[in-house]
Amino acid sequence: MPKAACYLPSSLLWQPLQRIARHQHPSAAMQDWLSDSSSLTARLIAKSQGQFKVQVVRQIIGVPRLNERQVLGMRRPTLALIREVILQGKGEPWVFARSLLPLSSLTGSLRHLRKQGNRPLGAFLFSQPQLQRSAIAVARISRDHAYVPADLVGKQPLWGRRSVFYLQQKPLLVSEVFLPAFADQLALPPTR
Repeated sequence: MPKAACYLPSSLLWQPLQRIARHQHPSAAMQDWLSDSSSLTARLIAKSQGQFKVQVVRQIIGVPRLNERQVLGMRRPTLALIREVILQGKGEPWVFARSLLPLSSLTGSLRHLRKQGNRPLGAFLFSQPQLQRSAIAVARISRDHAYVPADLVGKQPLWGRRSVFYLQQKPLLVSEVFLPAFADQLALPPTR
């Protein structure tokens, strides 16, 4: 099992894909995955032909990083459920996902999200008719940033995306980083 990410004081630059210099853009195939606002879980299940699995790396109660608190609208350090998982396709690690669920959001009918286990959070989110989502921001993540567990990072920078989901007007921050094995899948010619 991968070790949890160790955290550096610097924060990633999350921004709209359109703001990234054209010479630094990811491949067209990766751009499609980064900017798609539909369910990533559903797309991964389809791409893996149903060979999809969620592996929990860690789930703790802690204080989100400053930039995460700002995106969530937290005015001061407040506790949140921090959940880090690997979304696997065809037995390979395809996506590292980090979700921050403020404890103040995990009340009432959302209380069960504290015990999500190895069920994909995205499947639940996209089943909710009242779901709202902020604009997607992306980041280019270098191997020395330590946002992703070191044993999941290759030599090339990774691409990630994040957005805030609102359920019952309660915010949840979800970031997803596409791992080298997934980038390799995108580089393969399409099968017929």
